[in-house]
Amino acid sequence: MTIYFFNANEKPYGCFCNFSSHGFEIDRLWWSTAEHYYQAQKFAGSGHAETIRLAKTPEEAAKLGHAYLYRSDWKQIKYDVMRRAVLCKFKTHADIRKILLNTGERIIIQKDIGDYYWGYGKDGSGKNYLGKILMEVRENLRCESYNEMLSRQYE
Repeated sequence: MTIYFFNANEKPYGCFCNFSSHGFEIDRLWWSTAEHYYQAQKFAGSGHAETIRLAKTPEEAAKLGHAYLYRSDWKQIKYDVMRRAVLCKFKTHADIRKILLNTGERIIIQKDIGDYYWGYGKDGSGKNYLGKILMEVRENLRCESYNEMLSRQYE
């Protein structure tokens, strides 16, 4: 069975959304949502990045992230930026980490009909890169859990 998600309010998979209220720390800064982090990285090292980090809502952060021209290498690094945010988010919060790990081997799809890069698009031809990142993070967390279990056995 495939898992679809879109809104942060959807149970139980709304936590997969970048707008979900699951903050985390990266580089000694607190990010309220993955959306805040992602949008701010378009302008890393600038005052605009800090404005986005401090935005009151993820919607506001997204709007600010589209307000200016972003860094020239953005298209090359945006996938890695998103993966870093998603991994940190799920490492920080045990409750949503459990939800992600409990998805087993199921395919995860962001059902954003307007987004053909992060979502699956209106006709299903989208790349679903956010879903792919979630499945990568799920595997990464599984491997970490397994390695931790092994190391405890040999202490």
